Amino acid sequence: MSKRFWWGLSAAAALVLAAGTAQAQQFFRIGTGGTAGTYYPVGGMIANAVSQPGKIVVTAQASNGSVANVNGINGGAMESGFSQADVATWAQKGTGIYEGKPNVPGLRLIANLYPESVHVVVKKGSGIKSVADLKGKRVALDEPGSGTIVNARAILAAYGVSEKDIKPEYIKPNQAGDKMKDGSLDAFFFTGGAPAGAIAELASSGSGIEILPIDGPQGEALRKASPFFAADNIPADTYKGVGAVNTLAVGAQWVTSDKADTNTVYEITKALYAEAAQKQLANGHAKGKYITKENAVKGAGIPFHPGAEKFYKEAGLLK
Repeated sequence: MSKRFWWGLSAAAALVLAAGTAQAQQFFRIGTGGTAGTYYPVGGMIANAVSQPGKIVVTAQASNGSVANVNGINGGAMESGFSQADVATWAQKGTGIYEGKPNVPGLRLIANLYPESVHVVVKKGSGIKSVADLKGKRVALDEPGSGTIVNARAILAAYGVSEKDIKPEYIKPNQAGDKMKDGSLDAFFFTGGAPAGAIAELASSGSGIEILPIDGPQGEALRKASPFFAADNIPADTYKGVGAVNTLAVGAQWVTSDKADTNTVYEITKALYAEAAQKQLANGHAKGKYITKENAVKGAGIPFHPGAEKFYKEAGLLK
């Protein structure tokens, strides 16, 4: 009887402990982008680097990109997501594409991650040398909900091209690459960290690609009108057979809600900049070496989440 009593007591204690552990374990989702872009592999890499088994489980999930992630965070479909700096700022402040629409005042920053280059991809030898040459062409602008489509419209306008002047398609870069291969698409836009998988694959197959420059008076006008754009250069041979290209970039940011648990965000932020995670990121993707605590606080257009802010203050990066 005594043994049965103690066995039952131990079992009950184990159940309570297990329940407490399950209750304590936090799940934290990161909305990324399409599987052929840069957000998706970088999101998976970050999730692996910061997850703490039994404590915090971080997962990356594919999505339509920046706008979809911001809206998903606002609606509770995910705890966090990646967003272009411009989209995050507009969403939080109710400006830009969110002007006159419901905005997301509770959006908060975990970290600025890396620069995202604007790619305007055409087939090699197509005769298209400038964004202005896209008039009358079949051009993919990415899917609604992406940051790319917002950038594409602004860039076309800077070169005197409206959406009505082109034959637009609203598809992801991997689908655009397939259509370019079979000759049913002339160009596509993609804003993302270079090298982007879909573009690298396209460059290595068939007749190759060219990337149109975004510089000169038009690039300068875009930077002046939209300070989140920065001058950027995609180095030669980032993509097979493609020389160095002057373009624009925006920051890729990891954002969350002001409702996210402060300690969870603190632990995730701290883990992101631990030595082991930093090595994993630097070796895992070309953009991983940019994900440093020093870069994390640059270009913050929205307030930091209190958990992230606590870490950056401890690290002496914020006052």
